[in-house]
Amino acid sequence: MNVRPDRRLVIVVRADPVICGHSGEARNLAEAALHRGFDDVRILSWPIERLQATGLPLKPLDSILPYSPGITVERPDPVGDYKVPDGRYLAGLTGRLVELFTDGVPTVCLSLYLSPHTVAVTDAVRAARDTGLPMDVVTLAEAVGSDVTNVVRSCVESGRYGAAAHLLSSYLAQDHCLAVSEYTREMIIEEAALLDLQHGTTFAARCRERIGISYPAIDTSAFLDLDPAETRSRLAGRGLEPGGYVLFLSRLSSAKGVEDLIAGYAASRAKARVQLVIAGRGPAEEELRRVAAQSPLADRIHFLTDVDDAEKPHLMAGSAAYVLASKPQKDFIETFGIALTESMLAGGGPVVTTDVGGILEAVGPWAAIVPHSDPAAITAAIDHAIYDMTDEQRFQLAAHARDHALQFDRLAIFDRMMARLEVPQSVQAPA
Repeated sequence: MNVRPDRRLVIVVRADPVICGHSGEARNLAEAALHRGFDDVRILSWPIERLQATGLPLKPLDSILPYSPGITVERPDPVGDYKVPDGRYLAGLTGRLVELFTDGVPTVCLSLYLSPHTVAVTDAVRAARDTGLPMDVVTLAEAVGSDVTNVVRSCVESGRYGAAAHLLSSYLAQDHCLAVSEYTREMIIEEAALLDLQHGTTFAARCRERIGISYPAIDTSAFLDLDPAETRSRLAGRGLEPGGYVLFLSRLSSAKGVEDLIAGYAASRAKARVQLVIAGRGPAEEELRRVAAQSPLADRIHFLTDVDDAEKPHLMAGSAAYVLASKPQKDFIETFGIALTESMLAGGGPVVTTDVGGILEAVGPWAAIVPHSDPAAITAAIDHAIYDMTDEQRFQLAAHARDHALQFDRLAIFDRMMARLEVPQSVQAPA
């Protein structure tokens, strides 16, 4: 006999196997919900074949770690025929949300990415109410940044008022509006203000009043207290040794500054002592391989495209330095930097990064900050990390960095998120 759950969390997101920090965040929030008494946790996403067709960077399907019992990943089938190929999938997702919202189970629904996930939730809530069936649903929407740059900003710049208004109104229709960093919050308000200026709307004031901060949730336990013997074994399987390489591990896109890293590494003194490991997948992989092949250090630059979640902490822990040289681009700005905090938790070498977007909120004062698009600054930072720091300085920096990153533990983030549900929206602090 099926027992009706007492409390449900629904997360609407681009879930695994997409290589994306916020896909990992959805997993972490789902796991935290189980620890906090939710007895039914659903992650609603898209069919695998649909994700594959988008060209998004995906993890190998056989490398995805299983979810805990109690977490169900649903990928609703499309609805309708071939004449509406895109709408079919959105109809399937929205329709499933309506069913979950009207089955009598008290539900918290969190959407990550405003477009299309928050839009789908808004439509599902309206439809669920129209059914007349009992409904006990609280909604939260978290803006991650690229959803704003890819939709609101592009619409403002091109004069497409309607699409931007649709997205912002769907966002503000949620019971609670969140952003993954203060930088993201201010970016949303700025874009809304431009829309208001052009069309006489009032989105910016409402965004400033409503949007709070919820930093990404990280499974800190996956990066702490690693077994040094396992780290050595995993590295040996890659032909690496602890402290013998500089690491980049993130999505391979032009906004991540990997080309600058390759140039900075090639000009460094440290190239004689450490190799460069570039781990990840993404749209810029082919171009970056070409750039690396043309470098005089080509034989010391290694690409790893099959790193799974179990290996990632060990690669970070064994690095002599971790470099994420993000740069601002029109369609993407680093609004937090999950991989940076993961590296700080793992306790490898110093983190080298840029003051772009919300990165400083992720790393605090415990990373080496270099100007973006500046390979010479990367060279200097790598050489300093490899040659100039004492073991004691490394130890102290790693300890401070780890303490800073612990604030993003998934249980702490989840608890702060759920605490918002107990406080009227009008009296909530923005951060």
